[in-house]
Amino acid sequence: MNVVFKTKESQVADLLREQIMSGELKRGQKLKQAEIAESLHLSITPVREALKLLEAEGYVLGTSHRGAVVAPFQIDEVDELYELRLLFEPKLAREASRRMTPEGLAELVAINETMCDAFRKQDWPRMRSANYRFHFRLYEMADQVQTLHFVRVLWAKYPFDLLSVMPNRTADVVGEHGALLDALTERDARVVAKQLQAHIESGHRGFKKHYGTTAAPQKK
Repeated sequence: MNVVFKTKESQVADLLREQIMSGELKRGQKLKQAEIAESLHLSITPVREALKLLEAEGYVLGTSHRGAVVAPFQIDEVDELYELRLLFEPKLAREASRRMTPEGLAELVAINETMCDAFRKQDWPRMRSANYRFHFRLYEMADQVQTLHFVRVLWAKYPFDLLSVMPNRTADVVGEHGALLDALTERDARVVAKQLQAHIESGHRGFKKHYGTTAAPQKK
């Protein structure tokens, strides 16, 4: 089964992760529980619990009375984060391919179509948002909770903010997602894992080429 049942706090956490990865919530931006709760028509409790979860994963810093802020990415640890992504993400993709239902595949296709539409319209925040949803919906289908948690932690720290503004990277992402979907359609778990690995490698290789070995400036 690919159906995922989520608590209110999990849904809030998903939304905030997506807003961080899309850039709607900026690195270093202060997050106010009351404002988030009001915008979502929820009580403070699920928002507070969601922020605690995001703090544990590394997406936000400080959920005390002083308030939370969106955490910076870890530019100095980018190579280690990349190596860990290569360990965990193809593993999740491979297992998701084995468990995938026709409905699950259709969901991924729809998300990817949203991403492609955003690419055509040069709506980069919307594209980044759809890219995040595509990856984590795929990973959720593997039904490997602990590995999924580790990958969420890695994404909180990896400098996707910088990858997304590299020349031609968005076009590359569209093509790489297409190859991954082809493998998923064929239900070839080995090729799915290989395509996901190539996708991660391509982004990191481009990152190193574009920014070099010195730490790139963080986006404010």
